[in-house]
Amino acid sequence: MKILIVENEIYLAQSIASKLNEVGYKCDIATTIADAMKQEKYDSVLLSTNISGQNFYPVIEKHKSSIIILMISYISNDTVSNPIKAGANDYIQKPFMIEELVRKLKYLNDFNAMNKENITYKRYLKHIFENTNIPELNTKIKFPTIIKTNSQKLSDALVFDYCSNIGKPFIFISLTSSNATEQILKTNKDEIIYLTELQKLKKSEKAKLFEIVKDRLIFMSTTDLTESAPFFYIELNSDNKMLNHDEILSIDDYVKYIILNFQNKFPDTELSKKLGISRKSLWEKRKKYGLNNKK
Repeated sequence: MKILIVENEIYLAQSIASKLNEVGYKCDIATTIADAMKQEKYDSVLLSTNISGQNFYPVIEKHKSSIIILMISYISNDTVSNPIKAGANDYIQKPFMIEELVRKLKYLNDFNAMNKENITYKRYLKHIFENTNIPELNTKIKFPTIIKTNSQKLSDALVFDYCSNIGKPFIFISLTSSNATEQILKTNKDEIIYLTELQKLKKSEKAKLFEIVKDRLIFMSTTDLTESAPFFYIELNSDNKMLNHDEILSIDDYVKYIILNFQNKFPDTELSKKLGISRKSLWEKRKKYGLNNKK
């Protein structure tokens, strides 16, 4: 991590830099605001709020993409509240132990990394589900809930959408995991859990699972549309049947799948050629399946 120390007390700045260098950080020192405004990129900025007669807010604006920790002599609106509102991340009060500073740096660095990762995952999921037609639920969810579906993607989209709308995260657990039961029992009862692949459990395993989850906030998905359990359930059936590695579609389902998923990527001439049918047959199959060409 590359760190800029903005401190006009040169001996203090050198002492902090020396100790941070010992634990693997690379440090530069700026004794004035002008020096701190040079065109360099830092992972973190340690900013003193008592540099006499100098406005430190430009430093916060300049390095707002970095971790900014205020080094303060006393707590006030001017030294803490207002700078944090302007974009600083945290503060530490002088005199301080270097171990406490290192702890704050590591925590904020890890937090920023996880936040960026979380944003990336959310964008990816939004992209994955953007063409998924999630049905509006005409009844209130009652937990535990079983989702019976012919499309795992549709079930996933429903759970993500539901939890996003109520502003609450959920814990994902695959029931094919060897320690799925232990993972469930380790969670708090006020946490939402999403269990998938219920259809792969044996009857005796399901009975044990249903006993464990009966008083918990749990979604369970199954592709077995005949699944029965003493719980609230939702049926989600998609005409856009996805190809699964363990599934063989009928010829009609396959042709329907290809038309739905590729009619916007290929012209009719090429699409009919790939299917081994005429353009007239392609038109007739669209009519038969009730599919509209969105081109």
